Amino acid sequence: MPGLRGVTVYPKAAKVVVRLGVEAGAADRVRARLRELGFPTQAGSSMPAVPLPWKNPKIIASTVSGLLLLTGWLLHRFGVGGGERTVLGPFTGLAFGLAAWFYLGALVVGAYSFAREALVSLVHERSVGIELLMTVAAVVATLLGAPGEGAMLAFLYSMSEAAEGYTEQKTRSAITALMDLAPKVALVRRTVNGEPNEVELAVEELVAGDIFIVKPGQAVATDGEVDRGGSSVNQAPVTGESAPVEKRPGDTVFAGSINGEGVLEVRATRAVGENTIARIIHLVEEAQERKGNSQRFIERFGAWYSPAVLLAGVLLALVPPLLAGGEWHEWLTRATVFIVAAAPCALVISIPITLVATLGTGARHGVLIKGGVYVEALANVRVVALDKTGTITRGRPDVTDVIVLGGASRHELLGAAATIEHRSQHPLAQAIRRNADREGIAPGEATDFLSLTGAGARGTITSGPLAGRTLFVGSPALFETRLQLDLTAVAADIQRLQEDGKSVVGIGDHAGLLGLIAIQDTVRRNAKAAIGALRAAGVERVVMLSGDNARTAAAIARQIGIDEVYADLAPEDKALRVRELTRQSGHVAMVGDGVNDAPALAEASVGIAMGAAGTDVALETADVALMADDLEKLVYALRLARRNARVIRQNVALSVAVIGVLVVGALLGRFTLPVAVIGHELSEFMVIASGLRMLRG
Repeated sequence: MPGLRGVTVYPKAAKVVVRLGVEAGAADRVRARLRELGFPTQAGSSMPAVPLPWKNPKIIASTVSGLLLLTGWLLHRFGVGGGERTVLGPFTGLAFGLAAWFYLGALVVGAYSFAREALVSLVHERSVGIELLMTVAAVVATLLGAPGEGAMLAFLYSMSEAAEGYTEQKTRSAITALMDLAPKVALVRRTVNGEPNEVELAVEELVAGDIFIVKPGQAVATDGEVDRGGSSVNQAPVTGESAPVEKRPGDTVFAGSINGEGVLEVRATRAVGENTIARIIHLVEEAQERKGNSQRFIERFGAWYSPAVLLAGVLLALVPPLLAGGEWHEWLTRATVFIVAAAPCALVISIPITLVATLGTGARHGVLIKGGVYVEALANVRVVALDKTGTITRGRPDVTDVIVLGGASRHELLGAAATIEHRSQHPLAQAIRRNADREGIAPGEATDFLSLTGAGARGTITSGPLAGRTLFVGSPALFETRLQLDLTAVAADIQRLQEDGKSVVGIGDHAGLLGLIAIQDTVRRNAKAAIGALRAAGVERVVMLSGDNARTAAAIARQIGIDEVYADLAPEDKALRVRELTRQSGHVAMVGDGVNDAPALAEASVGIAMGAAGTDVALETADVALMADDLEKLVYALRLARRNARVIRQNVALSVAVIGVLVVGALLGRFTLPVAVIGHELSEFMVIASGLRMLRG
């Protein structure tokens, strides 16, 4: 159509995305044409549902086929409507009585949908699929004088075809749940007739910069920053975090998170179609279309297996009668049963349905896996490499120890340090200011401030008990080299703190030290438990890669039980180390923040970005994105991938076993067509039910 620039189909998500040019009226023309074809565009961020059973053409056709089959069986059972048999060459033909006509009706109605699909694939795509195998088997059974068996095959297979849409809808339940997180309307502050007013608008009308109000218990309409108010916000629906997070002005909130006890006024930073929920949904939809290696193998296998089954069936029907004097009817019957028995329905569906369910479940729990190939790679991981800052640690230094040496109290010491560091942007200076603020210590005034590059800072205190004194805040080396102080008395304390991986900051003047402040990027609360859980999940080695100094890195590694530590690494050094680990162990997962660690993430078998919610780079570049700053989500991802691998192995084994038993029985003439059909359909439903187990978190 004019104005159409591209079409992308997402079969697993039941979604088609149409890209339009800038021509006037192009959108209206495409919408109108889609409506004529019976595919109207969706309003808002909803997902089309499979029609209700009594409105679904496939369900209706299958039901009618079943009723016709039942009627034919009753007529045949009570001897009503018999007829003369006709002979068509090797075929023993139909008994064209009343019962047979009902069977034929059941066959035509039941097989219409999949037979049409089989012929389209054969003519236009030159491919032989399962639908063609079933069509041939049903028709041949009928021509062999068993119209009831042919009709039953058509009815049962049409039932499984009709149920397929509902099965796929079940696998999309995780995406549907994500879509349902965000509210449909928002209370927005707008100016109406020159007066500020609060109006209720559809969330699609929100634009960046709008102020919207979130009352207690309500969901956040779209991504934004808190403009006014404070509250605890439950981010579990988006990030999987178990505990609510306190939000104050300037803090980020995500679409779909649930407000707690307070009223928040939020300034929208993204429109609804671009917010965190929308991006997660889009990435999951794309991931579900990316097939794993096992799925690609099964599809390639099916592409030659189905034609091979049809060819084998033809040979089985022709060779024994022509070359060995076999009875035509017997071998045609065996060939028909063989074609049904060998059809790979359960085998073909066993992997994709499991993978789609796994990807959706992971997203619902804050673990975004970019495709089946990465689920498989996660299941094989034996070595996990962790970046230190922001992954094992919180990425924000805090004051851990304050040692008062004399001449000032703890309160005065922290107050003076915060006063001198008031203008500094150094991370250690910010840690001192944050600690003083938490303890209710307000910074005073200082003059003659001077930053001492690489060493610390100096300033003259103008208020409080230490007023008039020029104090230095900095490393122990500052006091030893510049102020020529003897630090022997505190050397043991300094060494002990540094061996624990802490940065030591002194405060004092030419007369001596007033005290020491130890600062450390603190380890995440659950880091040690997560490392233990990784080993329990089957990880053989846990390695830490850090750009920090060896002493600090080793101290943190001892604290949480890391196996190996590599320190003083630049980003490119981390990538080289990951490459070496991969060469040694084969399957390595690298966990970082998705930005500074991008080279190492790309080098690993699986690159995992932690704390990816709201981070565009991490969401786009990593193979796996953990939405929350929570190492236990890494453990969950590994366990999910390994459970997925177990379920797939079970499904494939079940499918192969059922096909093997049915094929042997068909070749030996032990199984009738109804037995093959029922065994075939039961195995398919069992595999579907098994794959859907992955929807449980």
